[in-house]
Amino acid sequence: MDRLGDEIAELSAHLDAATAHLLELIREFDARGGWNHGFRSCAHWLAWRVGLDLGAARERVRVAHALSALPRLADALACGELSYAKVRALTRVATPETEERLLAVGRAGTACHVERIVRGWRRVDALAEARETTRRHTSRALHVYEDEDGMVVVRGRLTPEAGAVLKQALAAAREALYEKARGTDAASSAEDVSTETSSMAQQQADALAL
Repeated sequence: MDRLGDEIAELSAHLDAATAHLLELIREFDARGGWNHGFRSCAHWLAWRVGLDLGAARERVRVAHALSALPRLADALACGELSYAKVRALTRVATPETEERLLAVGRAGTACHVERIVRGWRRVDALAEARETTRRHTSRALHVYEDEDGMVVVRGRLTPEAGAVLKQALAAAREALYEKARGTDAASSAEDVSTETSSMAQQQADALAL
């Protein structure tokens, strides 16, 4: 019976190693758009060609791409050290910074144990993200005042979302000013010279006034 058990374990390791190679092929196939001939995605192609359930196919594609940035987990799967079930779970939360710790989790526990650890990890990540979002929101500020020269000074700290809106608006306004300057006769327009020679900071200030 021990010999039979050893054969099962050995064959399982070979299957996991083959799965690692399969994932490499899927990643390359997806990157090269091999499925883009009448199919919505690589997962849809896999469901048709290989007979996978669509959900399972999507997971294969996800794991395949995730492992490109997680070489230790990829190697562990390729050598049969970790099962596909464990690697699939770990790639939901693993980053290059946490890969080593999560690899140890995969080595120490069963697939069921790894799933529980990953669920807890995701909850902690969600809480940390929520705290960071709250911290950013609380620290937002905008100050507008006049200095001794009568110039208006604007200082602020915006959330990433608000900052992205502002940056996009300024970029659009700068482009509008540039197009306006190009359409003005250079011989009769002093603004044309100003636009060509102004610094980025000056252009930002001009854009804000639009």
